[in-house]
Formats: sequence, structure tokens, C-alpha cells
Amino acid sequence: MGSKSKVRSIGLVGVGVVAGIMVSLGITAVAQRETRGPLPLEEIRQFSNVFATIKNNYVEPVEDKKLIDGAIAGMLSDLDPHSAYLDADAYREMQTVTQGEFGGLGIEVGTEDGFVKVISPIEDTPAARAGVKAGDLIVKIDDKTTKGLLLNDAVKLMRGKPKTSITLTLVRKSEPQPIVVTIERDVIKVQSVRSKTLDNGVAFVRIAQFQEQTGADLATHLERLGRNGTPKGLVLDLRNDPGGLLHSAIGVSAAFLPQNSLVVSTDGRTPDAKRKYETTPADYLRGADDYVKRLPAWTKTVPMVVLVNAGSASASEIVAGALQDQKRAKVLGAQTFGKGSVQVILPISRESAIKLTTSRYYTPSGRSIQAKGIVPDFSVTDTPDGDLYERPREADLARHLMNDKDPNDERKSIAQDPAKEAERRQLKPIEFGSADDFQLAQALNLLAGKPVQLAKAEDVAKAAAEVAERNKTPAEKAKDAKDAAKETGPAQTPPEQPEPAPAK
Repeated sequence: MGSKSKVRSIGLVGVGVVAGIMVSLGITAVAQRETRGPLPLEEIRQFSNVFATIKNNYVEPVEDKKLIDGAIAGMLSDLDPHSAYLDADAYREMQTVTQGEFGGLGIEVGTEDGFVKVISPIEDTPAARAGVKAGDLIVKIDDKTTKGLLLNDAVKLMRGKPKTSITLTLVRKSEPQPIVVTIERDVIKVQSVRSKTLDNGVAFVRIAQFQEQTGADLATHLERLGRNGTPKGLVLDLRNDPGGLLHSAIGVSAAFLPQNSLVVSTDGRTPDAKRKYETTPADYLRGADDYVKRLPAWTKTVPMVVLVNAGSASASEIVAGALQDQKRAKVLGAQTFGKGSVQVILPISRESAIKLTTSRYYTPSGRSIQAKGIVPDFSVTDTPDGDLYERPREADLARHLMNDKDPNDERKSIAQDPAKEAERRQLKPIEFGSADDFQLAQALNLLAGKPVQLAKAEDVAKAAAEVAERNKTPAEKAKDAKDAAKETGPAQTPPEQPEPAPAK
């Protein structure tokens, strides 16, 4: 950068780590603040004493670097679920993973209760094919327990040469016993964009992850979809998309919105964290080819539906929120994950860096997605019989940031009901974009002006009530108990909600 007061950093808008590898990056320049408060000398002296005590008294010799790395990792992990220390291996892989090819199992992971938690398996990867599910706790990697293991260390254990095997022991809330799976490692190649024209003339575009070339790849797919005439409609599928590069999310939005439209804004404590991102080349281009200019005109006007679910996070939520707020598309599916924070990568040496949460992001109308997510215009379950399983959300993560706009409106996953979980296990997994894709069928109904089969009103109301009950403070719960004790008359039954009209 030329000036010592600035460092090159990488802004992140993704959920977590893919087998320890971050998935969501957008390059920005962040200036370090020149004005610093006085150092907490007493606390630093305490740290120095602890360091010396460990060095002199621990049962075995410990390297200085190991102690310092552990201290840095602990300092960051105590802030929020997404701030982290990147050692040399994690930093190097972070710099390459967004190209769309990396080694591993194909799972996005975080931590919970000291264990490694699966945020989401990436579709069509070894982990997904082995049946690993979002919400699974990885309690053992081969013969090593993950309790208390640093996330990056757990990732190192899961990495390895392609065609080598690894055994994971999983704990799943819906299963009484641990699940043991053996997975063969492979080179993970994530195809960011897929598309096809459906029989009714509607274009279907699925984005699995926002990578470096996603915007340009999307433009190529849209050009191909329009070769035989303008599609009758377009379905943009962002389900289970964990996020990706910020500039790619802006580029995808630019494909469907007029130029200079607001996509997302960020706000934090530093001037660099306060920004507005629009559909302008300066905000989405990282190369010479302005792929938006070669798009056919119909991409700005074709009737459009965006599919989302609880696995749609961060960059996916940015796109869905922008298209929803700008009245460009209707959003259909389930309420999204709720990651509304931005991280930057700040190098602290040539080989290591810290990933630090520096701002929250907001949709064009000023909504905060943090711990809430995007609420769809049409709430539709995975299948006609309900959702396949309940996914963890941002609000379920320990130490998550509050929603600064409405801290009492967080969206957590619904408490596990053993009976419902047994029913869910009997449901057939769906292939996105297939003839059995119920949510896609409802999107096509919406585009055709036909009735949409919504989630049952009583299920939505029950889910909202469960979330509200979990979010109550101890004082509120005590008041409820006191009021219930005073109640002398019979409980009032709320009026039944009318059923939505079934799809024809």
C-alpha cells in the first residue's frame, strides 16, 4: 500500500470454515487507526507472568510460538463465532480456496461446546455423499477427540491427500447413539453455477457458492439460456449456499438490477467499515471483463423468484435481500441463516493473519440480517409434508452478535421434537432442480400465477412461539410463571387460522 498506516486485508461474508478453510472473501483496504488508547499495562504484566509460569513449570517444554498462537486464538475465539486466528496453513488455504478447488471432505465447520460442529456439507462432495448433515457434532476424528481442540487443528486432521480415508464420529440430536462414518478424501471442485431451461420455458439457475468467477460464469449461463428466446421466468436457487466473495455477490445482483442500484451497506466503528456497495463496476469487478455489459436485456425484467432456506447464508442473504428490497424478485422458501456480519483478514506476519469481525451489513432498506435472516415473501417447506430437518442458524451459535435493529427478533432453529425427527428421517432427500423439488414447483406456480402451497399457518405460529419462548429473559420467565399461578379461569384457546389454499 505504500504507507505503513495501512494493511492489505480481505473482507469476509461467509458462515465459517470449509474443513478449516474460509469460503467467503472480498478484497478491501483497511486503514489501521492511528489513535490508540493506552496499553492495559497491568493485564499485559499478568499475561507475561502466566507465560513465564508456563514456560518454567509445565511438565514438558513448550515452544514460545505455540503458547503465543494459543493465546491469540483464544483471544479471538472469545469475541464471536466468526473471528479467528489463521496460522500459516489456514492462511495459505484461505488465499486459494475461492478459486473453487481445494482438498478435503467438503464440509463447512465451526465450533460449539468445545466440539467441531458441521455448519453445512457442500453438495456433491465426499461428506455430503457419506450422509454428514448440518448440525452434526464431530466428536472424534479418527481416534482423536475434538473436545477442546482448536478449529484449525481439527481442520489439519481432516485434511489429507486425495484417496486417503478418515473416520469421523458424529453426534446427531435426532439419533440416540453416535454415528461413525468413514470418508475418502478428495479434491473438492465446487461448480459455482449450474443452469437449465425447464419444460415450461422457465430458466433455472443454481449458485452453490460465491467464488471468484461466479459473476462471469453466471453471465455465460444467462447468455446461453436466452439463445432460444427470452425465458418465461427465472428461478435463482440460493438454497444451501453458505456465502462467498462479496464482490461476486454484488456482481450477481448487478446481473438483475439496474446500474447504480444499492445492494448492501456496512457499518462499524471505523471509517473503513462504513460503506455502500452498488451495482457499479468498481464494486463488483476484479478483472478487465465487465461481464454485466454483455448480458441480454431480459435479465433486468424477466419475472423472477429466489429460492432460499436456512442454509442460505451471508453472501446469499445479501443477494436475496437486495433483490427483495429493490422489488426485483419474490423470495420463496424458509427463513435464511442470519449471518449479517463482515469479517476482514488482517495479516500479522508473512505467514499468519487474524479474521476479525469489523462491521454488520444491511439490506437496501436498512434491515439487519444478523441473527434473523431474510424472511421469505412465501414461506414454503422442503416437502409437502414438512422440512427434511432443522438446521442450525446464526442465533444458535454461542457468542453471536445481536441484531442491533431488533435484538428481540432473532430466529433460532426450532427445538428438536423426537417424534418429528423420526418422521423427517422417513422423508426422501430432494435433489435441487429435479422434478421432485417441491419448493421449485411452488416457485413455478408463483411465476405462472397459480396458488402457492404455503407452510401450514399453525406450524409457522408454533415455530414463532417456540423462538419467542426461548428468547425470554429469566425475569420474563419468572413473571410468566407467577402469572400462570394466579390464573383461575380456564386457558383461552386462540382462534384457528384458516388453511391456505392448496396448489392445484
